[in-house]
Amino acid sequence: MASCIRASHYAKLICPIIMNETDEYYMEFAIREAEKAMAKEEVPVGAVLVRDGEVIASAHNLRETANDPTAHAELLAIREGAIRFGSWRLTDSTLYVTKEPCVMCAGAMVNARLGRLVYGCGDSRFGASESIYHITSDPRLNHSVEVKAGVLEDECANILKRFFAKLRVGKAES
Repeated sequence: MASCIRASHYAKLICPIIMNETDEYYMEFAIREAEKAMAKEEVPVGAVLVRDGEVIASAHNLRETANDPTAHAELLAIREGAIRFGSWRLTDSTLYVTKEPCVMCAGAMVNARLGRLVYGCGDSRFGASESIYHITSDPRLNHSVEVKAGVLEDECANILKRFFAKLRVGKAES
């Protein structure tokens, strides 16, 4: 089993069942990151960057905490991963994200030459991989990212639902 996970280039062809299990395994890490964001009253989105079966970066939204409009989980994980890997080119890496990326994050994935994106739930308002825009697969751009959607979709969506329900209750009490 470990050889299938480590053989990132061929795992999808050789071991599709293990690849699905692997996607769920790493999405669990991203969900834990989303929970950290929720504890900080940030929009609960988590991201984990994986290369050759190893987590090289993980992050969660910090936009409110850092007062930084670019402090999305995806961008933070891409930055950390590029530093740890020693290259901005992340072609052999997979980014696991709990929610479909926005335009800014999808653009960063294309610019980082990310190999693969796996996300949990779609975003019908701002999604830039499949829901509204198709930045990660736009043929006019210099790179396209392989995308897999819906991994642990219910779990990912439920974190967001809980967060926004709590936010609405807090506003109603004010």
